Amino acid sequence: MNVRAELEKAVGVAENIQLNDIELDPLKIKTIMINEVVPADPTQDFYGQRDADYLTTTIPLFQKSGLPVKDIQDILHMGVYITNAVKTPKSDYTIKKNSIQNSLPYLEKELSLFPNVKVIMLMGDVAKKAFSMLAKKTTKKNVIPAVATYKLRNSEIYYGNIRVMPSYIMTGKIFLLRSQNLQWLLRILPQWPASSIFESVHIIMGGFPHNPIILFLYKLSIVSVIMSLIVSPGYLPRYCF
Repeated sequence: MNVRAELEKAVGVAENIQLNDIELDPLKIKTIMINEVVPADPTQDFYGQRDADYLTTTIPLFQKSGLPVKDIQDILHMGVYITNAVKTPKSDYTIKKNSIQNSLPYLEKELSLFPNVKVIMLMGDVAKKAFSMLAKKTTKKNVIPAVATYKLRNSEIYYGNIRVMPSYIMTGKIFLLRSQNLQWLLRILPQWPASSIFESVHIIMGGFPHNPIILFLYKLSIVSVIMSLIVSPGYLPRYCF
């Protein structure tokens, strides 16, 4: 299945809408990660060129979660599909609500393409907002509490039978501009004792999950938090690290 072809057939072709031009088997996808917004240059997206900007932070995120991935195909082979909530590049520092709304029909259809999904991970506030808008259409209520993401770490959120895990942004210029800090993080992270990273998840969550998919996503989320702290170290006490 080609994702872009399916979405254009179902929703239509629209100006400035960027969709994932990728062939995959939808039945093998068990986890979807929703990033915030497409880049201005489509070749810098997850399924663009091999050294795309979005992959320069995403690949290390997986690697530091203990997975030997080298490219986006390795991630797909794991059963993880990554997409963007907003399908048009942002024209300002913030993403306007109408940009999210205009992309919702594509995101809604996109999520429906994968019948075996068990987990949806929301990477950033825009992804969380977009998914909340979609879910409210069906449930008529707020699936995700309107609180800061760190306050949801003790919560088990479900949309039907799908586990929903709000997390933190994993792409964008703010990470790329701090590449030296990121490289520093990647050098020291393996040296940190488990008590200062993953055991802190045990404390915050009240125990590690038994489901291996959920356990991996918890680890992925915690590495995303640490990467965010490189950008905003003032949040350090908030996350108990």
